[in-house]
Amino acid sequence: MTDQSPVRWGVLGAANIALKKVIPAMQRGRLSRVVAIASRDLAKARAAAEALGIERAYGSYEELLADQDVEVVYNPLPNHLHVPWSIRAANAGKHVLCEKPIALSASEARELLAARDRTGVQIAEAFMVRTHPQWVAARELVASGRIGDLRLVSGHFSYYHRDPADIRSRAEFGGGAMMDIGIHMTDLARYFLGEITSVYGSMSESVWHVDGSEDNAIAIFKNPDGIVASYQTTWDEWKGYKSYVEIYGDNGMVRAAYAAMSNLLIANTTKGKKFKVRKLYPEIILREKFRSWQTTALLSFQEELNGFLKMIGGDYDVALADGHAGLRSVEVSEAVRQSSKTGQAVELPNIGRMYGA
Repeated sequence: MTDQSPVRWGVLGAANIALKKVIPAMQRGRLSRVVAIASRDLAKARAAAEALGIERAYGSYEELLADQDVEVVYNPLPNHLHVPWSIRAANAGKHVLCEKPIALSASEARELLAARDRTGVQIAEAFMVRTHPQWVAARELVASGRIGDLRLVSGHFSYYHRDPADIRSRAEFGGGAMMDIGIHMTDLARYFLGEITSVYGSMSESVWHVDGSEDNAIAIFKNPDGIVASYQTTWDEWKGYKSYVEIYGDNGMVRAAYAAMSNLLIANTTKGKKFKVRKLYPEIILREKFRSWQTTALLSFQEELNGFLKMIGGDYDVALADGHAGLRSVEVSEAVRQSSKTGQAVELPNIGRMYGA
């Protein structure tokens, strides 16, 4: 890889997220070039390659990994295939950007990190929400000290989902609301809070009654300083898609929400008077109204991809979840599940922050 030449990507599978969002985002960037796509159904791979202008289509993942022209692999396969094929990609000398969750268990995630360390490639997790403008703005406001010292983080992520046959609902494939959308809240909690060392959780299958696949999850976290973060995630959202995070300090608070995208800052001035600033994103809101919400996702994926390319080049000051952050998100998710079963909080060791938070 050079600074002048685009990085050559290969894509494992023909998932919708790849075809409709990530590959178009790659093709819009001057630093990326998609040269190959693979599916276990060769006709499907060829159709995707023809539709998206990709040079080569393969009828197996093994063929793509054997392609010496492919430098970086994007892995959007079903959750239970993330680790096996990411490890195979690493063994083939390819850097890997893997969709969330990076693994189904902490032990799997450690196997993946061991492969990363052994092969010397970069492996990161695609938490695209980190690059959404409203989360970026909230992070910058917190880092600037506008709300003072951190005191509390609270989040919510929900949408309506009712399909037991959908792969997101199937426990054997790592389904459930927590691994589908709650893990985003876990990652954002760490993104703002820092390390999580205490976890309490409660989960239920009481709405859609899909065995082993929770439709509701609530979690409460603490960092080593005792600062609390909490989230609720549910598939039982009758009003549509909704997500927000609120970060409270001893001098104010900031809220980031979607959809519609917005930020809210409430804080005290140096004279002790309270002020309120609301930031809307009219260009994004109008674009989504007339051209679909996926246009925002496309831009966020572009930022994510650029961050990964910087990481490959040795620049780790990016809003991207590296393998370390991916491991911790899975460990915390396991702890939520364990706590829900026992009714007791789960204590985790402090493994410290790295560049991926």
